[in-house]
Amino acid sequence: MQDDDTTHGPLAGFTVGVTAARRGEEQATLLKRRGAAVQHAPALRIVPPAEDGELRDTTQELIDHAPDVVVATTAIGFRGWVEAAHGWGLGDALLERLRGAELLARGPEAEAAVRAAGLAGAWSPGSASPAEVLDRLLAEGVAGRRIAVQLHGEPPPGFTESLRAAGAGTVRVPVHRWTPPRDIAPLDRLLDATAARALDAVTFTSAPAAASFLGRAEERGLLPELLGALRDDVLAACVGPVAALPLQARAIPTVLPERFRLGPLVQLVCAQLPTRARVLPIAGHRVEVRGHAVLVDGEPRAVPPAGMALLHALARRPGWVVARADLLRALPGSGTDEHAVETAMARLRSALGVPKLIQTVVKRGYRLSLDPAGDTPGAS
Repeated sequence: MQDDDTTHGPLAGFTVGVTAARRGEEQATLLKRRGAAVQHAPALRIVPPAEDGELRDTTQELIDHAPDVVVATTAIGFRGWVEAAHGWGLGDALLERLRGAELLARGPEAEAAVRAAGLAGAWSPGSASPAEVLDRLLAEGVAGRRIAVQLHGEPPPGFTESLRAAGAGTVRVPVHRWTPPRDIAPLDRLLDATAARALDAVTFTSAPAAASFLGRAEERGLLPELLGALRDDVLAACVGPVAALPLQARAIPTVLPERFRLGPLVQLVCAQLPTRARVLPIAGHRVEVRGHAVLVDGEPRAVPPAGMALLHALARRPGWVVARADLLRALPGSGTDEHAVETAMARLRSALGVPKLIQTVVKRGYRLSLDPAGDTPGAS
């Protein structure tokens, strides 16, 4: 039987959380086009450079006291800095100072942004690795030199610390600083959904967003539940190794695309999530249990949350009888009346469109009608 993901999208039946502030809506659209339900809640607010008084003060300081070295870490950050300086009437003076400094860029894109500003001769490693930039500076010798590092959020871990330890004076240029979102409620809802394992994946496109996501969970006392979910059931997909660092520091497994871009990140989620779904041969049908929906012979079937809770409980023990009391505990907001299981089960069978997929075992409970050649009963 053929899975009809080409019609319904590879992410049909999955729910993905998006934490990005910049290009978050674009990411959500790409995921929705591939069939996903999306919960978008920016984990931070990026302060626009033109509105950033700290950036303006730092720019004036560099004009008054010229740096020996300037490191551009991101293309968008360097462009934003120069554009903001022009808006303040400081652009020409800043560029004049930068022309007199040694220019290093973290990678080809940052180097192109430096050239586009009319500055020539910037060096960059082909790998876009901040470690290579640091190695070059330390090999040159930095003692007594004044080094300005253009930041996009937080600096690469250990970068400025290593320079200072080697005797350099450092100036942080805080382009695109971040603060907590003005409206924290959407982020709290995303955290609650992650901790409850109501999401199948969460995406991260920056280290500050990942740090803010974890930090807010810790503020709310939700961190143990969140870590458990991300370590066991919810996929953490990061655009690159820097974005993954705050998560990996908490022993959260992460997946990264080969190319550190938004498109490959979405493609990675499309490739990963279907492999995590449970596929079972039941009553002559191919049943794929996804996050909030089920594919029966490749056709998505929308199932109510209570029904999905029952189906996940049954799929964890395919072929085995699951008692009504155990199914009752699996229901959201479960009470003490096992009649709620019967009601939810009737709706589940109706939603699946094939009632014989689930067998009633009188006075005991329910089980999936696993085909004899399918999974061994009780396999996990």
